[in-house]
Amino acid sequence: MDQTDSYPVKLYIYDMSRGMARQLSPLLLGRQLDGIWHTAIVVHGKQFFFVGEGINNCPPGGTSLGEPDSIVDLGSTEVSLEIFMAYLFSLAESTYRVDTYNLFEHNCNTFSNEVAQFLTGKKIPSYITDLPSEVLSTPFGQALRPLLDSIVINPGGNNITGQR
Repeated sequence: MDQTDSYPVKLYIYDMSRGMARQLSPLLLGRQLDGIWHTAIVVHGKQFFFVGEGINNCPPGGTSLGEPDSIVDLGSTEVSLEIFMAYLFSLAESTYRVDTYNLFEHNCNTFSNEVAQFLTGKKIPSYITDLPSEVLSTPFGQALRPLLDSIVINPGGNNITGQR
């Protein structure tokens, strides 16, 4: 009988506001936000994420953000590294190109959610994916939208396609 290899899949979650969202959101937005989330998928010994420079990777916890604020175990996958890298290269050439990044609609969390479903069939927590619509549903979020749309998050790492 063939033994199929199984690889753990983790979601690394970082609060880009380093606690400020929790403190200031009631005042600015009129509602409590626990954080401004950046996420990455960790599988095959590397951390993969989508930023303004495209799909990047680094050792787990190896960005300028340091160690994650929390880690969610998404289960495991039987997708090999070779197949996973081919999948990522296809995403880098289509859906997750450098010019497709948008802080609200097409960001690291969109990427993590799609990759998590590819690897495990599971979505990432909804409190992360629902955050942009929560912010934009407030008057302050709407007023800040032009500024926020111009922000590109880049915590470092190496672009998987070698492009910058």
